[in-house]
Amino acid sequence: MIARCLVSSRYAPKATLPLALLLMASAAEAQAPALADAAGTYRIASSSSIRFVVPQVGGGGGIAGEFSTFSGTFRIDGGDVRRSSVEFTLYPESVRARERRIENFLRSSAVFDTANFQTVTFRSTRVAQTGRGTATVEGALTARGKTRTERFAVRLTDWDRRSIVFTIRGNIRRAPYGMDVGTPIYSNVVRFDMNIRGVRR
Repeated sequence: MIARCLVSSRYAPKATLPLALLLMASAAEAQAPALADAAGTYRIASSSSIRFVVPQVGGGGGIAGEFSTFSGTFRIDGGDVRRSSVEFTLYPESVRARERRIENFLRSSAVFDTANFQTVTFRSTRVAQTGRGTATVEGALTARGKTRTERFAVRLTDWDRRSIVFTIRGNIRRAPYGMDVGTPIYSNVVRFDMNIRGVRR
């Protein structure tokens, strides 16, 4: 039915086009993985990726990097997604960037201060389902000894009986954690883009 609508859309009255687009969106949503169907407990696999960008105000390359060492678990409650949970530990010493001098700067006392703070942790406090395979996750993020509530947008992209894949995005202000060096030349906001693979425990 949807294919017939698409084939004939060039000949259809303009008023029917929004309906065809709505049908397409509904079909895509119905085929998307569902959080409740992927219920279980998972550990975060090392094949996951955690990337970040600190944009340069007014344009320019900004500072981009990723972390190679992290660990964590998450549980999806099939009966009530709101009771799901996430625990995550990131090791900032593992930060990688385009240049060694940038890596050293990020590890220094001006940013992560890895000599005194070896981990960044996140523990969820609230999960709200926003769609069939999407949710927002709020929790306590601790970095450089300071803890604040942060929020991330989560989308389930793939899963089977053994593993699961999410995309996770979030914006975090760095000033409250004492990492505001470089402002206002560089944005106070760090943009995180993560591709997280979980393996069923």
